[in-house]
Amino acid sequence: MSETIRQQAQQCLEQSVAKASVVLQRDIALPDLSFKQRGRIAGTARLQDYEIRLNPVLLAENPDEFMREVIPHELCHLLVWQLYGRDNKKGRIKPHGQEWKALMWEIFDLKGSACHQMDIQSVQGRHFSYRCNCGPVSLSIRRHNKIRQGVKYICRTCRQQLQAA
Repeated sequence: MSETIRQQAQQCLEQSVAKASVVLQRDIALPDLSFKQRGRIAGTARLQDYEIRLNPVLLAENPDEFMREVIPHELCHLLVWQLYGRDNKKGRIKPHGQEWKALMWEIFDLKGSACHQMDIQSVQGRHFSYRCNCGPVSLSIRRHNKIRQGVKYICRTCRQQLQAA
């Protein structure tokens, strides 16, 4: 990932925090930004660390999507944590619940989605073929290794144990 994209992500975060500060009429600290996220996840908000982690591979492949949606998405998680904590009067705050959706809309004019739609081919990792009565099933290396250690996986549809193809 280029230094230019890193700088763009940092600037986007700074602008997003500034916008949130104006809309919410309160000072909001700038969270730490790191590029340590791995796998298929675009980004995560580390609440206790007040940090946003971005996936450098997906960021390099989809910079516009990250600037438009991913960075505001993760910032809103931190804002919900700051504004509401873990719980409100109705119970536990859901990660993509009404408070988060309201902030996404109010601050960034985004509907907000729990999942991204980016191509994850480059970060997919190795997969292994298994089968059941339903047909072929593709498992991640983690699940494949667990099967090798004796864990049994059952198909949710046909209730048959998965077998190596």
